[in-house]
Amino acid sequence: MRDSEHLFIGGDRVTPATGRSIELISPTTERPIGRAAAAGTADADRAVAAARRAFDDGPWPRSDPAERVAAVRRLAGLYGEHRDELADLITAELGAPISFAERAQVTLPWSMMGALADIADGYRWQEDRPGVYGRDVLLRKEPVGVVAAVVPWNMPQFLTVAKVVPALLAGCTVVLKPAPEAALDALFLAGLLDQAGLPPGVVNVIPADREASAHLVADPGLDKVSFTGSTAVGRQVAAACAANLTRVGLELGGKSAAIALEDADPEAVATAVRFSGMGMAGQICNALTRVLVPADRAGEYSDALAAVLSGIRIGDPADRRTEMGPLVTERRQQSVWRYIDTGVREGARLVTGGTGLPDGVERGWFVRPTVFGDVDPSMRIAREEIFGPVIVVIPYRDEHEAVRIANDSEYGLAGSVFTTDIEHGLDVAARVRAGTFGVNQGYSMDPAAPFGGVKASGYGRELGREGLEGYLDVKSISVAAS
Repeated sequence: MRDSEHLFIGGDRVTPATGRSIELISPTTERPIGRAAAAGTADADRAVAAARRAFDDGPWPRSDPAERVAAVRRLAGLYGEHRDELADLITAELGAPISFAERAQVTLPWSMMGALADIADGYRWQEDRPGVYGRDVLLRKEPVGVVAAVVPWNMPQFLTVAKVVPALLAGCTVVLKPAPEAALDALFLAGLLDQAGLPPGVVNVIPADREASAHLVADPGLDKVSFTGSTAVGRQVAAACAANLTRVGLELGGKSAAIALEDADPEAVATAVRFSGMGMAGQICNALTRVLVPADRAGEYSDALAAVLSGIRIGDPADRRTEMGPLVTERRQQSVWRYIDTGVREGARLVTGGTGLPDGVERGWFVRPTVFGDVDPSMRIAREEIFGPVIVVIPYRDEHEAVRIANDSEYGLAGSVFTTDIEHGLDVAARVRAGTFGVNQGYSMDPAAPFGGVKASGYGRELGREGLEGYLDVKSISVAAS
């Protein structure tokens, strides 16, 4: 059993005011694996107050950017020493295959820390600008203030690093609110943050349920909320922030399209979808889940996808041979199965997968990789975010229609195009309305490149220089001639 009984507030490990804890259930065995502290509304208030004091009166916002870069590098060093422990926690909590947890959930965030520190190290924190009226203008980049970083369960360490590290580099103070399902790895990270020597209150960690989370984002003591989660909850967060004029960044849902042009290779597309659509059992917001293919080759693409995805090894996520583990909760499993039933009722052709546990699996919240062919763009399975390992193959008649179908979605997070002609692929990428895009690959999360969406996929950007600037204000100082 893995237990973590304390929140991390103001540099101290504290008992939740509610006295409550979160029981964590293994999605693989359906049995308890431990407990973690659960914050209530009073704990959220206390965390914001600690972050507010650290920002208003503490040294962190007034420190030299080089000092903040050095602190992040210390954190990265500690993080690197504990990667195996973090990966084991994430596999136990979320059912992520251990190889995926090590690579995408831990090693990638670790490398991101160094990359983001490099960006801050080379950033122009101050610049002079000639004024129009004969006076010089001094521009200073200053931290926005107290940030609430609200992180979901599906990629907890990656998304935590993408929010917390740029905020720290900017000089902000942070209240990190992880999802209850990922409480243990977040509280483990709190210990590393403490060891890195950050001043008290600069980062506070409070796993919490929806009630405390809603209370947190509505706190007038915040200067910014950075939220990743569903579009429905994102709308509620935006409304709460609007009441206090709190700035907000939203990274929300997706229904990303992979457009296979006439010259694309079905096996190459299927392989890309395997990695970009099936990671974390399809529980990733930028997963490629709509595959748009030439109508006269639709069967060829459906067969290629079925062959590749049905070969995914499903089972115990602690086994290094496993390629796909369970979904995070029974509620998620049942939701995905309902979507599969809906697709069959709507008339889509079930090519592979379906409801029911995979062969050889007796328990756990598993879902078989599922491919639907002959899907009409109006079907629910083609329009709604399923958040599971379900791929829909949509035929198109010409390239114009392919782009139209890709854009005919409330979402605009990511997408890809596949072709032997790179310049042609870049032209198609420019015509699809999405915040992030790939050519001959699923969108890769490069820490040097900004990530985010448009439309109902949210607004604001994370990573890259733009991600750092999301936590900065620009102060303009006009200097009179002496």
